[in-house]
Amino acid sequence: MKNRFLIICTVLFLSSCLAYGQEQVSVTNDFSENKQGCIQHPWQGKKVGYIGDSITDPNCYGDNIKKYWDFLKEWLGITPFVYGISGRQWDDVPRQAEKLKKEHGGEVDAILVFMGTNDYNSSVPIGEWFTEQEEQVLSAHGEMKKMVTRKKRTPVMTQDTYRGRINIGITQLKKLFPDKQIVLLTPLHRSLANFGDKNVQPDESYQNGCGEYIDAYVQAIKEAGNIWGIPVIDFNAVTGMNPMVEEQLIYFYDAGYDRLHPDTKGQERMARTLMYQLLALPATF
Repeated sequence: MKNRFLIICTVLFLSSCLAYGQEQVSVTNDFSENKQGCIQHPWQGKKVGYIGDSITDPNCYGDNIKKYWDFLKEWLGITPFVYGISGRQWDDVPRQAEKLKKEHGGEVDAILVFMGTNDYNSSVPIGEWFTEQEEQVLSAHGEMKKMVTRKKRTPVMTQDTYRGRINIGITQLKKLFPDKQIVLLTPLHRSLANFGDKNVQPDESYQNGCGEYIDAYVQAIKEAGNIWGIPVIDFNAVTGMNPMVEEQLIYFYDAGYDRLHPDTKGQERMARTLMYQLLALPATF
């Protein structure tokens, strides 16, 4: 009887602590409130560069779509330096990075790179990460050092393939911003976009012109994280948005002709997802 009483008291105590703790660290849209011990978001008030395509471009649909980075500005006080341009692919990352460096290099805290969907649409071959060749290298392991023959891999640096473009883009980013946080975002799911007789983009259930599905372009971004030592947020998965599901077209611009670009509601969902994902990453070092 005594043990049962102790157990009941313990459960009640822990329940009250949990409820109080939830109140203390409740997460709102504005992490900066810091009321009653509310946590401070690590990206609060930071200056962030945004490299990307039409989903990032402030001029894509203009005021008709409020972009994800604008929500982050509102919620976290982030100062956005936006360089995304509609239609751009990974081969444009170096140019955008160099412009960011020239205009805000001394003040930017972190950089988000959100590219890849146009490489898929333009049928850029996936390619390889490395070439390999045998070379002589000095080695010793419990014996006298000597020259041995080993295979050596070298990153492919070419704008002709998707992986080659990523290699070039990340190399340039790390050279220009060696002490900054750089985060990659995988491309979103995509559906039909019919922008006229000369611009019709089939949905992701179809291969592109070089025989690849969008999945390969998403997977390459994930692989790049390990190859180059760079954080990746899998936007393709964690946003929870897929325009191939008719009911989720509420998050995309127009069910009739543009099932590719997230509308304001979709951008808000992206921003909210990103806000929570970035809690796990430092903005500065």
